[in-house]
Amino acid sequence: MADLIQLLPDAIANQIAAGEVIQRPASAVKELMENAIDAGATEVKLVIKDAGKALIQVIDNGCGMSETDARMAFERHATSKIRSAQDLFAIRTMGFRGEALASIAAIAQVEIKTRRHSDELGTRLVIDGSEIKAQEPCQCPQGTTISIKNLFFNVPARRNFLKSNPVEMRHINDEFQRIAIANSDIFFSLHHNGSEIFHLPGGKLRQRLIGVFGSHSNKKLVPVAEETEVLRLNGYVGKPEFAKKTRGEQYFFVNNRFIKSHYLNHALVSAYEDLLPTGTYPLYVIFIDIDPKRIDINVHPTKQEIKFEDERLVYNYLRVSVRHALGQYNVMPSLDFEQDPTFSQPAPIRPRSEAPTGTGSVKPSGGSSPAAGQGEASSDASRHASNLKHWQDVYEGLDEFDAQPEAQATPGSEHEEPLTLESDWKEEQSSTPGEPVQEKKKPTQLHNSYILTQIKSGIMLLDQQAAHERILYERYLHVLSQQKSTTQKQLFPRTLSLPPADAELLKELLEPINQLGFDIQEFGANTFVINGVPAELAGKQDDLKTIESLLEQYKGNLELNLGTHENIARAMARSAAIKKGKMLEPNEMQTLIDQLFGCEVPYLSPSGKRCFITMELEELAKRFE
Repeated sequence: MADLIQLLPDAIANQIAAGEVIQRPASAVKELMENAIDAGATEVKLVIKDAGKALIQVIDNGCGMSETDARMAFERHATSKIRSAQDLFAIRTMGFRGEALASIAAIAQVEIKTRRHSDELGTRLVIDGSEIKAQEPCQCPQGTTISIKNLFFNVPARRNFLKSNPVEMRHINDEFQRIAIANSDIFFSLHHNGSEIFHLPGGKLRQRLIGVFGSHSNKKLVPVAEETEVLRLNGYVGKPEFAKKTRGEQYFFVNNRFIKSHYLNHALVSAYEDLLPTGTYPLYVIFIDIDPKRIDINVHPTKQEIKFEDERLVYNYLRVSVRHALGQYNVMPSLDFEQDPTFSQPAPIRPRSEAPTGTGSVKPSGGSSPAAGQGEASSDASRHASNLKHWQDVYEGLDEFDAQPEAQATPGSEHEEPLTLESDWKEEQSSTPGEPVQEKKKPTQLHNSYILTQIKSGIMLLDQQAAHERILYERYLHVLSQQKSTTQKQLFPRTLSLPPADAELLKELLEPINQLGFDIQEFGANTFVINGVPAELAGKQDDLKTIESLLEQYKGNLELNLGTHENIARAMARSAAIKKGKMLEPNEMQTLIDQLFGCEVPYLSPSGKRCFITMELEELAKRFE
């Protein structure tokens, strides 16, 4: 019987390795950019076409390669990063496995042009599915330019499983931002389909974060810095009031390598204690510099998971450092135990009945004689007259306020506009003269989040946010299909500045968003002008926050492979719906119920959450047995 076990050909082995190393276009972007950084580049340019499916090109001014090195770089396990097994315990470079270029060449058409600084001519190499098509001298700038065309052209099953262009481009943006943040001293640029998305000159970390997250992020940042014998921590965390309801601005770097760690994330979030609103995530960019011997990065091919020698120690250092930074910059409330309690007492306020009502001179206290200094008496009289005027201003109009009945006071915050839902619902009255008025059973709100109403068979409990999301979702879908909506023009147009990645996304979505009733125009430099909003949202929500929330929700729905209209309708419904904690009037609650059961699918919200539950009278009776 013949032997069954045999060595795989290199081409097949490379394709198998590519399944781990190159999962999508963003994986190739990461490997190529890290190679450029390891080559000592000070300028790195990334060019993308069709979200990386047609072209991924990285241009750098690094050290370049010789003709032999250019050929060897595409062999499996060929690397310049390590020489022996001992080097695995002192890795400072981004790559070291020697699998990336060989894997890429096995599933794409690759062209590389490279020249060392000391050489007059460079080398051009063309590889098609691991097969070398051409190798020749060429004229090219110093450094390396590598182009990847038609990724997964010979693995159709993998290519068919790639997501839509917006999804793949979002992953590319994520990888680009991670590398750009980790190397703030290097110039980076990103071009997609001929337009420049990022242009990031080298500089300090804070400047790089502003370039990546937008100019408005400068006021969000709180610096973190701590140095111990074991490790060094530095970076920035966001102020609690700017925390978002979606993830995406959380970065940990260990020795300048981006990592993912739920354990460290828990340490950082716990440092905020009760400052973060429920269900929100703070911005943070934290760099941990530690001896390579204390960590193991050879865990996964993507190198985004590492193991610490003492993970609990890193957890405690991180938590304490962030808490100290938040307290130092007066973000966290602090107690001053050395303060004299006599100075902490607020000044007593006299009752309104004791407030001065007239004007005139006031005798100085203390029994000092008139001859003790008329200048001081004159100054005291002047100061008292000024104080008297302030007291009168404070109490002006309070009598009229007290005269108003309490029933006219509007519930909720003084800055909160009451929700208005159009409805013709009124209390039912008997049409027969002389009969008592029959009132319709009004719905009741529980904890400002749920609506309790009576039905024939028992009771029904609605989730007001989920119900309103379903109503708005179907309404927005109808508007997008009919291309008709009402716009409320702004008296004073507002300007919206976005991070480069979000600005590029909004450009693509301007047409369908404007169909919903917005009037948004591009203003240049990642800035937009809001000239109008949907009539139903006018005056009820902050326009800028609505757009920002819409974009966040849209990005979160990208992985669901929804159509553009469905995704925008879901994002807009989620952004514009009334939230839990919002107080509603009885007629608004009834309108919400009526509109929900006028929907095609009233049972579930767009995200799949139940809109209401019912309980039969028999079940209620059993609960009391």
